[in-house]
Amino acid sequence: MDAVSSQHAGEKLIRILAFTLVISVMSATMFNIVLPEIRDDFQLSFAQVSWVSSAFLLIYALGTVIYGKLADTFKLKHLLTFGLIFFAAGSMIGLAAQAYWMVIVGRALQAVGAAVIPASSALIPIRYFPPERRGRALGIAMTGLAIGSAIGPVVAALVVSLVHWRWLFCMPLFTLIALPYYRKYLNDEHQAAGRIDWLGCGLLAAAVAALLLSITYEIWLLGAAFVLLTLLFAIRIRSAAEPFIKPGLFANRSFSFGLVIAFAATGIGYSLVFLSPQLLTEVNRLAPGLVGFVMVPAAVTTAILGRKGGKLADAKGNSFLFYSASALLLSCFLLLSSFAGTSPIWIALILIFGNVGQSFLYIALSNAISRTLPQEQSGVGMGLLSMLNFIAGAVSASLYSKAVDQGSGSSWNPLHLHPDAAVFSNIYLVLAALFGIVLLVYTVQFGKIRRRNRSTEAFDAALVPAVGSKSMEMESESPNGS
Repeated sequence: MDAVSSQHAGEKLIRILAFTLVISVMSATMFNIVLPEIRDDFQLSFAQVSWVSSAFLLIYALGTVIYGKLADTFKLKHLLTFGLIFFAAGSMIGLAAQAYWMVIVGRALQAVGAAVIPASSALIPIRYFPPERRGRALGIAMTGLAIGSAIGPVVAALVVSLVHWRWLFCMPLFTLIALPYYRKYLNDEHQAAGRIDWLGCGLLAAAVAALLLSITYEIWLLGAAFVLLTLLFAIRIRSAAEPFIKPGLFANRSFSFGLVIAFAATGIGYSLVFLSPQLLTEVNRLAPGLVGFVMVPAAVTTAILGRKGGKLADAKGNSFLFYSASALLLSCFLLLSSFAGTSPIWIALILIFGNVGQSFLYIALSNAISRTLPQEQSGVGMGLLSMLNFIAGAVSASLYSKAVDQGSGSSWNPLHLHPDAAVFSNIYLVLAALFGIVLLVYTVQFGKIRRRNRSTEAFDAALVPAVGSKSMEMESESPNGS
């Protein structure tokens, strides 16, 4: 495919991708609104009902890296065809669910198919956009995520006010609209066949499941099983001829460091979409429909500013966007800790800071990490990033649910004046402190990289003609986005 055709296809695909992300995000987040109803219907605890989200995220995570790995060897259009059809078919199981285990099975089957979407959202900007325009492409994709987050609560509120919450399972059917366009604009370049290390994949899945179960049910033997399975997975990827994840990928320090930052930031940020509905339901006593409307302003603002974040990353660098996002997130967590339990109007306004900050953070980290990978490793590398992000969400959902179940007798924040919301206030305060540590580590690490890059640029400038120095300046930003 020539450059002009690739650019034309890329412009079409990124908009189709944004539409697909709208539907997939709606499908994922709408259930957060109705978790209290599901809990009441099946007489569950917060920790138990969190598996509606955790099971989806766990399979979504593993499926993302599997699809990413397959995309390095097979045609992406075929993977999308399978994934979107399976996503829609799995929804029918959930719609017919009459027991909690059937709800979990339905969500799990949805996740098997839906995992192709984040894998594609990481690969299409890399394959169809050069690095200097990739931030804009990621911004368009983020706009799709934000629009899905914005209208998801509204649709969920409308659905549960008219029919049963099980009808939320029907949303993935709309992704089939995008399928003919993917098959038209994705190129048909031949890819070499490859193999998947299913044993390694299974060990990783079992390790994460053991971790989540040990947190949910406080079975420390499962915690020991998590450690053992993780060790077996590490041995497997070092001994297998074609490991599920190549150990050499982690030799790229910039890539590995980006993964750690993304994992921590995603786990912290997931509190906004998971805990906020619980706070509004349990403390403010809002019905699911009203909870959805409270979360709309933040999502709408994020949708409006999503492309702006991508342009900022291209124009001023990923570090600028990262620090801007960090300031917004820290402000949000501190305000939520201080005002949890107040009027839902104030909560709606505070969530704007957090949602916009989280979207900017995603763009900055995705853009930065994509630049650390060679083309032949982009599929599995970005799939691994998405996998760890979703695992972070699943683990953090279990931790947050456990903390809410245990409750708190007092508030650690002296500015907080609502005892009924003490546990939520404490969680947000801890998250603010944890994100402060993430920000500090990022600053120390990338400060070293910037100083090293400036020294290298000064040395190179003395050795190359002036005409070449301008080109070097254009590439001076660290591949990590510093």
